[in-house]
Amino acid sequence: MDQTANKDIQFLRPIEIVKESINVLKSYPKTFILLTLALILPLSLAILVHYIYFEPLLNLIPITSQPHQWLEFIIIQFFYIAILFIFSLLSTAAVVFTFASIYTSKPVSFISTLSTIPRIFKRLFITFLFASLLMIVYNAVFLFCLIAFISSLDANDSTVLYISFFDLFFLFEIHVYVTAMWHLASVVSVLEPVYGWAAMKRSKELLEGNIRLATALVIVYLVICAAIGGVFRSLVIPGEIDYGLVFRSLMGGFLVVVLVILNFIGLSAQCIIYYVCKSYHREEIDKGALHDQLDCYLGAYVPLQSSVEMGM
Repeated sequence: MDQTANKDIQFLRPIEIVKESINVLKSYPKTFILLTLALILPLSLAILVHYIYFEPLLNLIPITSQPHQWLEFIIIQFFYIAILFIFSLLSTAAVVFTFASIYTSKPVSFISTLSTIPRIFKRLFITFLFASLLMIVYNAVFLFCLIAFISSLDANDSTVLYISFFDLFFLFEIHVYVTAMWHLASVVSVLEPVYGWAAMKRSKELLEGNIRLATALVIVYLVICAAIGGVFRSLVIPGEIDYGLVFRSLMGGFLVVVLVILNFIGLSAQCIIYYVCKSYHREEIDKGALHDQLDCYLGAYVPLQSSVEMGM
């Protein structure tokens, strides 16, 4: 991280952000490997294992319409969302705290990072709730436009079709932007004395001037995730063509490793984007205030020096 701090990081390109993530990993390999195995690996496994149960049940339910099928589907979805939510927040808290500790030259260890997570979790959870509200509104509007688009196909109404298509494209851009703002707000919630709606507003301010960079990273992440999911469904989950247990096991293990690496780089990129945005806006990165913020998570109260006010 010091390497990034010593140069003008506001002009970093996406590939340079990925390289910087790898450099930080190399600086403390043991700590990051343990965090990856404890938090990011379960998160990645949950994402891929979900494909094994979700689609077969979803395809089976309309045919059978049995209550126990619906119950099984709901239970699996509930546990999937709970695991995904918990490990996503835990992974974010751990990686952001570790990156910030490295930046402020604080001692970094697996145990010290884990001990701070309970204090960070509440802040991330509140920020997650506000981001979820935005996503709920977005999904409602998206569903409305999707229904209009499908209806226009049935009615052969070219005018409504074009309008609906551009609305869907515009909504996809909004989805990418809100996702970028959400992830940056998570970093803000850890590194600054704000969380919830205030963190979302702060994230929006920081993204000004760097929207293309942030959204490009989000799109690349989503595309690679979709590709991993597609390969997993085609080659690992038994279908019309059975590639054999050995091949499916090896391919499944390979995809898990790829997704783990992708999730680690994604979480690391969030931290680096935060510093890129700070540098772009010519905001001084106060190591003293950041050091105090991190000490608060370790249980030692130190008056925060940041000028950003707490807010919801």
